[in-house]
Order: sequence, then structure tokens, then C-alpha cells
Amino acid sequence: MKHKRQLVLAAALAASAAFCSAATTSMRPGLWEMNSKVKSGDSQATAAMAEAQKQLANLPPEQRKMIEDMMAKQGVGMTMGSDGGVRITYCMTREMAERKELPTGQGEQCTSTSTPVAGGMNVSFQCAKPPSSGTGQVRLQGETGYTMNMNVTSSARGKPETMAVESTGRWLGADCGGKAPAK
Repeated sequence: MKHKRQLVLAAALAASAAFCSAATTSMRPGLWEMNSKVKSGDSQATAAMAEAQKQLANLPPEQRKMIEDMMAKQGVGMTMGSDGGVRITYCMTREMAERKELPTGQGEQCTSTSTPVAGGMNVSFQCAKPPSSGTGQVRLQGETGYTMNMNVTSSARGKPETMAVESTGRWLGADCGGKAPAK
């Protein structure tokens, strides 16, 4: 179950990193939010994600705070929604916006590529930890938003699993509200 949470987060962040590496030069610096949700996949993966959501919702406040603090040290706020989704917020500096760089959440363990297409780009990623890969497409919505659809493959319990992840990104404003820039 922890693997599924990590996989959805890794897929979303790696795909958005691929998105930003070729995005329009008009991305705005400031506070951004990305919401990602598994829309389909094998029934075991869907059930595992639902159970992970339930367990996270029932964590004692001190354990939940520990997880949130760990993400905050990386400049990323993360919450698990009751709808099975993952919401992250992050501060993008002007320099990051100029480089079209978003946090990947996986350090050097993920690689990503992007190819511009009309209205957006095709993206792909491959991560070593957790072992996963994916392909998808990003559709730009001006300089303040995007939608992304990814097909992700991973290996859990020694078997390959596939799922479709849908994400939306939106610019919340120029002020990051004291949130440290994402790493």
C-alpha cells in the first residue's frame, strides 16, 4: 500500500518534471498545486490505493505530521484526498520557472523526456525506486495550468501492474506564503 502511494506520487512528479523540461517559457513563478488520481488499473492496485488512503486518514496526528514535515523539508506539501488522489503544493522560484523545473521527488533516480506537440507535449519517465515507468500527454492551459494523462507500469509483489493517472496542475499565486522553494 505504501508502494502505491509512492508510485502515484513518483509518477506524477516525474511526469511533471518531463512536462516542465519542454514547457512554454511563460510558466509563472510562485505557488503551484498538482492533483493526481489513479483512474484505472488492475483491481488489486485500486484496492491497495483505497486501503492506503484509509490508513493515512486514520494515522495518529503525530505520525501524519512527521510525514508532512518530511515532505516540507523537500519544499513540497502533500495531502492524500478522500477521493483517492494525491495533492501536492510547491513553490517555484523565478529561476526554476525560467529553467522550467519542477520537483521530481526522486532525486537522481528518475529520468524523463518530453516532445512538444500541438497544445502541449508527450512525456515519458523511468524511475529506479520505486521501479516504474510511464508515458503520457500534457495539455497546457495557458501559463497557469495544465492537465496530464499518464499510463504507468510498475512491479509489485513480483508482478507487473499498470494504471492510468490523471493530473491537473494550477498556479495558485505569486506569493508562496513562506513555503521554501522545492528541491
